[in-house]
Amino acid sequence: MNANDPSSPEAANGADPAVAANEPTSSPAAAAQADLEARHAELSDAYLRAKAEAENTRRRAEEEMAKARKFAVESFAESLLPVRDSLEAAIAIPAATPEQLLEGVHATLRQLTTALERNKVVEVNPPAGAKFDPHQHQAISVVPAAQEPNTVVAVLQKGYTIADRVLRPALVTVSASS
Repeated sequence: MNANDPSSPEAANGADPAVAANEPTSSPAAAAQADLEARHAELSDAYLRAKAEAENTRRRAEEEMAKARKFAVESFAESLLPVRDSLEAAIAIPAATPEQLLEGVHATLRQLTTALERNKVVEVNPPAGAKFDPHQHQAISVVPAAQEPNTVVAVLQKGYTIADRVLRPALVTVSASS
């Protein structure tokens, strides 16, 4: 039988068998597949958006880190500018007396100390008799002394820490063990 034959049963139904074969069936499996494909498209879109957001966050973090490195000393430099101004003012006075210069040096030292403390730079200046701390002190020499062994006898140069990290250890003389 020929499908194009008007006397065939398919022609009698008015259905074209080629068209009927291409029509999707409304079976549960086809519906499930369509649901899965829709869900897959939705998840793919969500994944791409999350990936793009993560990339943007990473890029912004890198830019912020670069700016932080570039301008890390800005606050510190800003706090040192008054110290520089004071030094320039002292140089600008041509006939300053030694007393005036000494007073200016003390004022400038106070400004510098304040600027350093504001930026968490703390002096390490152990008193004589303090226990030697190899994390904050550097022993330059060991001398016999009438005090307990491994204690500081004298400070040759002050040390400094910045936010609990040693910037420069204090150079000290330490008492010898007997």
